[in-house]
Amino acid sequence: MKPTTTRRGTAKPQRSGSGIARRTAVVGISLGALVGIAGGLAPSVAAADVQSQQWYLKGMSAEKIWRVSTGEGVKVAVIDSGVNPNTASLKGQILTDNPTYNATKDADGHGTSMAEVIAGTGDGGGIQGIAPGVKIRPYRIALGEEVEDREQREKFPGPTEVIRAAADSDVQIINMSYGGMNPTADEKAAVQYAQSKGKLLFAGVGNTGDKDNDIQYPAAYRGVTGVAALDKSGRVGKFSQHGDYVDVSAPGLDIPGWCDGTFKSYCTKDKGTSYSTAYASASAALIWSAHPDWTANQVLRVLIDTAGRDWPKDEPSNYLGYGVVRPARNLLRHEGDPGPADVDPITGRTVAMPAGGGQGETAGPASSSAPSASASQSSQASGDTSGKASEDKPSAAGSSADSSDGRTGLWIALGSVAALAVLGGGGVAVVRSRRGH
Repeated sequence: MKPTTTRRGTAKPQRSGSGIARRTAVVGISLGALVGIAGGLAPSVAAADVQSQQWYLKGMSAEKIWRVSTGEGVKVAVIDSGVNPNTASLKGQILTDNPTYNATKDADGHGTSMAEVIAGTGDGGGIQGIAPGVKIRPYRIALGEEVEDREQREKFPGPTEVIRAAADSDVQIINMSYGGMNPTADEKAAVQYAQSKGKLLFAGVGNTGDKDNDIQYPAAYRGVTGVAALDKSGRVGKFSQHGDYVDVSAPGLDIPGWCDGTFKSYCTKDKGTSYSTAYASASAALIWSAHPDWTANQVLRVLIDTAGRDWPKDEPSNYLGYGVVRPARNLLRHEGDPGPADVDPITGRTVAMPAGGGQGETAGPASSSAPSASASQSSQASGDTSGKASEDKPSAAGSSADSSDGRTGLWIALGSVAALAVLGGGGVAVVRSRRGH
């Protein structure tokens, strides 16, 4: 179903990153020279140095993680602007046996950037993916200006059709680094269908947190894990939207990505919840690869259980959700309780497990294994979401994880997140009700 009209006019599904703050460009492998983008010329950086801009790799102990898991055996759907399978970093990483959506043509580089952050090999000085053993199944949808272009709108399907297609495919994880303000019953049903097929869905919570901060879909649908963006110091981006649909958080500022669809240069100062979504999807792939018998519920529960935070696990933050994604806690320290295979760790709802390993939500009450969050409101809460949710948000089930392991670096050993993850120095809203969408 195509986007419909909202109070602001036509709802345009937008990318949740890229194009927000592109200032420093690194010319691609074949050119080897620096160009200035938007903000003017920047100091010269060699193409091979793109990986040095990926500050989060060291912070998450990527090299150590890859000795345990590279994501091998896991397939991730990237629903975006398409993915170019011919970049140096993505050769051999893209599944091209699904031409229906013309997904191997990327007009602006956004989808390709997401694919590289997830599964790039780093060859040729390109972006080094977090889970280089993953295979990407690309899907292209009409985004942004294409929604208003009739020819493009008819050429590329809307999110509803593509989410269903991904649900029917062999992927385990669906990455949606896009969003819009206008929910539809059809898209919500597509998300529920994907969840019933055992898929784990991630979406960016949006990039207008310092403006209108409207609720963003598909991130706000039940069954989708909404991801917020942080910088290397642990501060949530001012642009990163906040509310009761933020479930986890991950690096999303000063990230390299392709500048445009010419694929001649990387921009090294991009930002957005697109990137944090790709980070979360890749982290889930690393864990799922190491535990192939787990369900989507169990993978997500461990991500939540081991997330970095210094507030109670059953009081998710409006800005950081259950905390910062840290796959090393499970893969290197064997922490995290996968819990029951048939319980959604965010909603606490018991789910049916149909033949073939899928999962489908039942109409029954929430499982007692997931205690409800407190109904009181933090005195320091900001970004109030009153009236936007109709049911309490249960916490993740599982054992408690230590908030610090003595190392430096937010992504391995969380420091004082409550002091850092704020917009200009206020407090973190850590108690809220569950979205009812």
